[in-house]
Amino acid sequence: MLTGEKEIELALTRALPCERVKLFEPMAKHTTLRVGGPARFFVQPTTMEQLKSALDIAREYELPVLIIGNGSNLLVKDGGYRGMVLSTLSLNRAVWNEDTVRVEAGLRLSTLAREAAIRSLSGLEFAAGIPGTVGGAVYMNAGAYGGEMSQVVKRVWILDQAGTERELSFEECGFSYRTSNIAKEKMLLVAAQFQLTAGAAPQIQEEMNRLMGLRKAKQPLDFPSAGSFFKRPPGDYAGRLIQAAGLLGTAEGGAEVSTLHANFLVNRGGATAQDFLKLAQYVVETVERKFGTRLQMEVQVVGED
Repeated sequence: MLTGEKEIELALTRALPCERVKLFEPMAKHTTLRVGGPARFFVQPTTMEQLKSALDIAREYELPVLIIGNGSNLLVKDGGYRGMVLSTLSLNRAVWNEDTVRVEAGLRLSTLAREAAIRSLSGLEFAAGIPGTVGGAVYMNAGAYGGEMSQVVKRVWILDQAGTERELSFEECGFSYRTSNIAKEKMLLVAAQFQLTAGAAPQIQEEMNRLMGLRKAKQPLDFPSAGSFFKRPPGDYAGRLIQAAGLLGTAEGGAEVSTLHANFLVNRGGATAQDFLKLAQYVVETVERKFGTRLQMEVQVVGED
């Protein structure tokens, strides 16, 4: 056992409602890949005060902390996570002010996009089908179909390594392809403000429907996945390379290279994290052997074997 496990448990249940603290929670229930062993401590705060209290406890006991939202873009190993997993999903409030909105990190991005459309606000059409939360999307500058979060972010609020809340301007966020200064400096994003543009609700919804149609036609939405598994290599596409290497349908246990989109590794049923890791390694080695390009995983891998 970790030193002080009982003390940590008691401290957490004093700081948060008991139902917001779970022990040995299977991470397969909280990731879009539907794999992953248990988290020793799983915490889902509903207020900033509870969030800060949980982080204070983690610092006091030197517990590693994993922040998750919807669990997309994440692979937790079969041995689970020996520290604290902190879910932001219940931190999901949004405050609208004409064409701007301040959103807490745990709100699902698709929910925000739909609400913007209802309010006749344009700018988030590309995000309607991204299976993540605002926090994760801004953190990694998520994007699709020519749009990305940096196009609409105005400012963000973060907790730094010392637990101090700070406001960052757009420039301080340092957005670039699929990353930001927030990610590079391992800050915890707690809220973001977006600047949107007035439009016509029918046209906004029509564009969202068009992009969702493209997503459904090109992506294996019927099976659990983590989204794009590999980063786009310079001057090329991971999916093109994987398909050209003849890897469509290649499987390891319950994990498979999708036959619909080669950059999606899907859970066909009963897959383990180890299945995905073995399959990913085989894909990387095969593509490098055939084309000289070494793919880098976009999915974050955490936990114990």
